[in-house]
Amino acid sequence: MKKTLAAMTVSMLFSTPVLAQSWLLTDAESGMDKGNWSISSQQLKLDGQPFSIEQKVLHGGKQEGTKVITLRSDNGLTIALSPSRGMDLLHVNGHGVRMGWDSPVDEVVNPAYINLESRNGLGWLDGFNEMMVRCGFEWTGHPVSKDGMLYTLHGKAGNTPASRVEIVVDDHAPHEIRIRGLLKEHTFKKANFSTWTELRYIPGSDSFTIHDELTNQSDYAQDYQIIYHSNFGTPILEKDARFIAPVKSVSPFNDYAKQGLKNWSTYDAPTRGFDEMVFNLMPLADAQGKTVAAVINSKGDKGAAIEFDTHQLPLLTLWKNTDTLKQGYVTGIEPGTNYAYPVTIEKEQGRVKQLQPGQTQAFTLTYTLLKDAQAVQKVEQRVKTLQGDNAPQLEEKPLAVE
Repeated sequence: MKKTLAAMTVSMLFSTPVLAQSWLLTDAESGMDKGNWSISSQQLKLDGQPFSIEQKVLHGGKQEGTKVITLRSDNGLTIALSPSRGMDLLHVNGHGVRMGWDSPVDEVVNPAYINLESRNGLGWLDGFNEMMVRCGFEWTGHPVSKDGMLYTLHGKAGNTPASRVEIVVDDHAPHEIRIRGLLKEHTFKKANFSTWTELRYIPGSDSFTIHDELTNQSDYAQDYQIIYHSNFGTPILEKDARFIAPVKSVSPFNDYAKQGLKNWSTYDAPTRGFDEMVFNLMPLADAQGKTVAAVINSKGDKGAAIEFDTHQLPLLTLWKNTDTLKQGYVTGIEPGTNYAYPVTIEKEQGRVKQLQPGQTQAFTLTYTLLKDAQAVQKVEQRVKTLQGDNAPQLEEKPLAVE
């Protein structure tokens, strides 16, 4: 297939220049939309690990018109994401292990059917079923009203359809794949954010990377927040599953979470009547600011890990929702710029970041499916090294009261 200058230019935006082929699937500016579409390594006559990429437009119910892109690697991972829902990850599967969870929301809900302001700002929950959803960027956290403004749960990014969607495949081995989407939070007199999101994956690998670049297009400084709400259920989450991460301190989000502080890093079996428990963590990192957090099953032979940069995402939230399987048995590992308190509290306590006019901030996270005991042990050893001899400090008092 002929390589165009546009294809080569796209490949240079986020990485070292390489020869690549690209496909534009959606472009709001020109009104272009490919709809159902697919490509494979076989069609491209590429050697190495086989892969395929497919976009489908869903029909029926509240998922009418929603787009899902599925990347399949025969000896690696299958990754599904939705350009209609903020380029967020729906689920990831490989080696008999799933990264994701079972939400009562069983459709990929089109944002057109979601009213974020319903239930006093909890409408976001009507579409919540992703493995990873971006919470932000103008604000995130629990809903709050101030000065006539309702700041809805976890912001707008996860319910913002991508204005431009591109697929890029490197010509040369190992044929890295990049799925890119442009999210716009443009509001008159308010935020003027553009975010290029990018999923990077090498076929056959058990890891993939999310790389986002948030730019303030305004002539004025603008506050921003982001939490990468990453969610895991069975088969990783189960009775006696464990959360591991090197942390300096742990505090309960509220008085209810104080009850679980002593066992903050272990999980119960599905428990009827269990309300969500949230813990605020201060992560430890290496000299470059890199750290890792993971959830592993009781046997220690499968799990999911997230590596992130504390210079970009300095805080970590642990969400434990070990309710019944039908209600949503799930835990969230959530690197972020802030905790999940309302934006008003986060601003009062100095955890809201700001971008100057024209400034860009990057966020890079690498997710790894831990397929066996060896992979789990490797992450556990890294956590132990970063933790050192200092045990996490347990603080009984919540950082704030909503």
